[in-house]
Amino acid sequence: MPPPLSPAEQLAYSTVRIETVAINGAIGTGTGFFYRLAETGDKHVPVIVTNKHVVAGAAKGRFRLTLRAADGSPDRLNHLNFEIANFEQRWTAHPDGSTDLCVMPIAPLLHQAASQNKSFFFITLDKSFVPTPADLEEMLGLEEVVMVGYPNGIWDETNNFPVFRRGVTASHPLHDWNGKQEFLIDAACFPGSSGSPVLIFNTHGYQSKKGTFIGASRIKLLGVLYAGPQYTVTGEIKIIMVPTSNVPIAVSHIPNNLGIIIKSSKLAAFEPLFADAA
Repeated sequence: MPPPLSPAEQLAYSTVRIETVAINGAIGTGTGFFYRLAETGDKHVPVIVTNKHVVAGAAKGRFRLTLRAADGSPDRLNHLNFEIANFEQRWTAHPDGSTDLCVMPIAPLLHQAASQNKSFFFITLDKSFVPTPADLEEMLGLEEVVMVGYPNGIWDETNNFPVFRRGVTASHPLHDWNGKQEFLIDAACFPGSSGSPVLIFNTHGYQSKKGTFIGASRIKLLGVLYAGPQYTVTGEIKIIMVPTSNVPIAVSHIPNNLGIIIKSSKLAAFEPLFADAA
C-alpha cells in the first residue's frame, strides 16, 4: 500500500479546473471544489461548487478528473476528460440571488465512469470544515490562509494539480464586510481563481484567543473567492467579479491584491435543495 496522503496532498485533490466555452467561442477558466451536501449516514450528494459568473453564458464546459487506482490511491497520471453541453443549465444557483455561488451534482459523471469500470479519486470538503460561530469568535482576526485554484488557468496538466497561494485575512472572518456575509483576504487573486476555496490550513500548531496549540491541526473552509476591489488608471476604485479570462478592456483595471470571499456558511442554503437526492 502507498503511504497515506498528507493533508496538503489531499487538498490538491479537492479542486477541479473548469474551462468554459461561450457561444461565440470565447474560452474562460475558473475553479471549482468538491463538496458533500445532504449527508445522512453513509449517503450524500457530491457536488462541485463554483461561482455563478464562472459558468454564466457557457455553452460547453470542460474538466478533468483523476482516476482511482485498484488500491484506492490516486492514479496520478491517468485522468478522464469531460466535455459537457448546455453547461450553464447543469448548475443550481444559490437560493439567494445576490450570492455568487452555484453547485453541480456529479453523480451522473460517477455513474458514467462506473459503467466503464472506472472510478475517480477526489477529496470532498463538507460542513465539518465550515467554522462554527464559536470557531470564528476564537480567531485572532489576522489569520494565514491558503487559496487553491487555477490563476490565469495555470495548472499542472500532467498531474492534474492546482496551484496553492498563501495570504492573510484582510478583515476578520467573524464580521460581515459592509453588511454582507463576506470578508477580505490579502492575496494575489488573478483570472481563473474565481470559485477557489479559501482555508485556514494549520497543520503544525496555531494560536487563538484560547492560547497556543503546539503541533495541533486546524483546517477550516472559510469561504469562496468571487470578486476583488480594483482601481482604474484614473484612480477610481471598483468592485468587480474576478474574471474568468484575460480580455482587452477600454479602461485599465489594476488589481490591488485583495479578494472578497463569500463566507462558507452560505453553503448551508444548498442543503434543503438536495435533501431528497441523497
